[in-house]
Amino acid sequence: MHLIESIVGIVNTVLWDYALLFLLVATGIFFTVRLGFVQIRRFGEGLRRLFGGFSMSGKKAGKEGMSSFQALTTAIAAQVGTGNITGCATALFSGGPGAIFWMWLSDFFGMATIYAEAILAQKFKTVDRDGHVTGGPIYYIRAAFTGKFGKFLAGFFSIAIILALGFMGNMVQSNSISDAFHTAFGVPKIVMGIIAAVIAGFIFLGGVSRIASFTEKIVPIMAIFYMVGCIIILFINHDAFWGALRSIFVCAFEPQAVFGGALGLGMKEAMRYGVARGLFSNEAGMGSTPHAHAMAKVEHPHDQGVIAMIGVFLDTFVVLTLTALVILTSGLLEPVTGSLQGTALAQAAFNAAFGSFGNAFVAICMLFFAFSTIIGWYFFGKTNVQALFGKRGVVFYTLLVLVFIVIGSTQKVDLVWSLSDMFNGLMVLPNLIGLLALNGLVVRISRSKDTL
Repeated sequence: MHLIESIVGIVNTVLWDYALLFLLVATGIFFTVRLGFVQIRRFGEGLRRLFGGFSMSGKKAGKEGMSSFQALTTAIAAQVGTGNITGCATALFSGGPGAIFWMWLSDFFGMATIYAEAILAQKFKTVDRDGHVTGGPIYYIRAAFTGKFGKFLAGFFSIAIILALGFMGNMVQSNSISDAFHTAFGVPKIVMGIIAAVIAGFIFLGGVSRIASFTEKIVPIMAIFYMVGCIIILFINHDAFWGALRSIFVCAFEPQAVFGGALGLGMKEAMRYGVARGLFSNEAGMGSTPHAHAMAKVEHPHDQGVIAMIGVFLDTFVVLTLTALVILTSGLLEPVTGSLQGTALAQAAFNAAFGSFGNAFVAICMLFFAFSTIIGWYFFGKTNVQALFGKRGVVFYTLLVLVFIVIGSTQKVDLVWSLSDMFNGLMVLPNLIGLLALNGLVVRISRSKDTL
């Protein structure tokens, strides 16, 4: 077991500290240039489509797919998770306030990557024997590379995402929910695990229609609830607001200017942790959210591409940034040397403003964020299980996911968390290869919309 943990640790270090940081950011820069800064040119259009299609009781999703808004909320359900609270606090602790600047920068380029992912998901979505629309990286990877290599690459991606998100990832999310409620209310962890599994099972059994109906309702509610709470705290901490905002820009290049050189923080740490946490949070380039965007019923692939960009923007530039400002204005951040980090740091920041209600607020938000992620990640895994093993495989997969949710709630196994990170990283590689191989097609589809 120790040997396995060591190997997984080495693989994660290579992937997340070096390879993926370069590959994901480079891919984002590449598509930004190739698409003429589409995230700037088409940002207004994305907002118009978002608010134009806003509905918490939209058309029922069926064989033909989801509405564009339902597809977006399903994607956001997966994107906005515990990483927006715990991940943000970890980035601040390890990289200082400057990490937030590098999050913003990497996510700006990530908006172009996810635009490309959504376009290809739309272009290569398919209809199964029963007339149901489905899609995702497995289909555009196969289109990019015919023959055995394409089948291997697509199969590798599918296995990695099933393990990373459907099984191990959902154990991690379940553990976050049970931990938060045990700390805030003293609820036994196994009880929260069973409750989460029962509710999740009810949604899973309803198929795409029930998943879409759930996400279009819960995502706006959870986002508004969390944002209002953060804004109230920022008003309470208003005296520290401008200093906190200034520290993000100053510490991006000179961390010692605020915290002192003795802490050992440098621009390298700010960049490394900011980029890594930002990419992990918004999932641009990872190949997960294209499964949702493929389901959207739109007139042109570009239409869903601009909607997908807004999902990344909301995840990082709004939700994650609010978390960062709450922590920074609390005055509790002590990079490298502090005793508070991760979820504990976030909870302490909310407690500083809300008193004892802070723990409850974080627990409720963690429930919203983590549970919606479970629903999104289940759906992504299910799409790949069905592509590989058919409907019979989906039944077995669903049962296993529910079991893993219960098991994950009772214990935090470090190896499971590490394996989740590893398979998360491994699934990125075939996805990026497929994206880059089809970059010319992405540009042509994008330009075809420009000429309409």
